[in-house]
Amino acid sequence: MKPVFIKQTEEKMKKSVNAIEEELKRLRTGRPSPAVLEEIKIDYYGVPTPVNQVATISVTEDRALVIKPWERNILNNIEKAIQASDLGLNPINDGNVIRLIFPTPTTEQREKWVKKSKEIVEQGKIAIRNIRRDVLKELKEMKKNGEMSEDDEKRYEKEVQSLTDKYIKELDSLFEKKEKEIMEF
Repeated sequence: MKPVFIKQTEEKMKKSVNAIEEELKRLRTGRPSPAVLEEIKIDYYGVPTPVNQVATISVTEDRALVIKPWERNILNNIEKAIQASDLGLNPINDGNVIRLIFPTPTTEQREKWVKKSKEIVEQGKIAIRNIRRDVLKELKEMKKNGEMSEDDEKRYEKEVQSLTDKYIKELDSLFEKKEKEIMEF
């Protein structure tokens, strides 16, 4: 049976990977995705509210997102929020819906997005290595205090290292997938 701290270590590493995965989903690629709007909030009756909670967002075949607010009076708020964001897209407001057209990105833009993806994944790797460092420090402390034998310490160190390797590999896989998504036409 795994000790509690090994389970906790795995849970922390999983959370780190999931957080990086979510951040990568929000990263803009050449393809339209409603996920790019998740961080954009509008003032909705005095409450900052994500666009996806006040409108229906759909993807069209012509590389565009169509945002149809549930209340027409917030159309301008959505348009202003998108313009103020760092998406680099110009919303087209026709009075009923907002269209966000995703132009085919240049090679330079794609390379920039790949670089940003790599930075995000690297942050995840650092978080996982920090978790490993903290647990190994805890193991040494337990051995020093006589709460654990040297054999147990070595065995748990190996388990923690294998968890670290597993989640680092998972992050590498996420990066490869994102890179492929960004670079495909």
